[in-house]
Formats: sequence, structure tokens, C-alpha cells
Amino acid sequence: MPNGSNAWTELGKDMKTDPEVDRWFAAKKHPNAQAMQRVRTIIMRADPRMSERVQYGTVTFGSAGSDMAGFVQVAKKPVTLMFNRGQLIESGHPHLEGTGPNARFMRFADASEVEARAGELRSLAVAWCNLMASGPAAVRAAGKAAGAARKAKRGG
Repeated sequence: MPNGSNAWTELGKDMKTDPEVDRWFAAKKHPNAQAMQRVRTIIMRADPRMSERVQYGTVTFGSAGSDMAGFVQVAKKPVTLMFNRGQLIESGHPHLEGTGPNARFMRFADASEVEARAGELRSLAVAWCNLMASGPAAVRAAGKAAGAARKAKRGG
């Protein structure tokens, strides 16, 4: 990380970070950068299997080569994290929004809201890492279970 970076201080030297992600944060100057950096810190510290990278013009978090979530609508003040296949890990995570077949969203008004949901973010990151480490058959089974649960909610 560059000298003097706020991210270095917040993330700590014990974390593996991607310098390209640091450059992305420096260039974006998001109106709610403190909250975004806190989301980053929580996710990256949740499990050593988590990774980060810049992909499709945004920061993406993942494990075992599979993307878990990324920041979306980055020009807007609320911080929005999209869980690409959030349906696979939504159980027990009340702040995940969305009813579609795949994506779920978590929104944060500010850093205090990130702090209030820190445990849930950690749980999501660990659940993702565990699922990805379980292998393709487990991922397919989770997808089928999520599809069946969604269908049951719709009354079908």
C-alpha cells in the first residue's frame, strides 16, 4: 500500500490486500468511503480465504476463484454490496435484500450501520468460503435448495 494511505492503517499489516483495490479507492473518492473501507476490512478479516480484486470497474470479494460480492452503484452515497449468488448463503442473514433467483443486496447508510451489521457481514464471508471449499456438488445442492425455498415462498 502507498505510504500515508488510510486503508493501510485501517486494514492493518496482517491482512492481504490488493494494491489495485487501494488505487481504486483512492481514485473513486466515494462520498461514503469510510463505510466502504469498513465493509472491506470486515470481509477481508472474516476469513483468510477471502480475496479482493478490481473487476468490472468495482471492488469484488471472493474465495476459491468464485466471486461473493462487489460494490455496486458506487457513485451514490449509500454503500451497496451486491452478493452475486447471495441466494446460496442468505439463510440467517436478515439484512440481505432481494427475492430474485440469484443476487441479494446489503445496503449501508453510513459507517455506523456497517458496524451494526459487522457480525452478519463476517458470517456471510465465512459461509461463502465454507461453501466454495465444499466443492461443486455442494454449490449445486445449495443452488437447488435455494431454488426450492424461493419457489415455496411464492406458493409454487
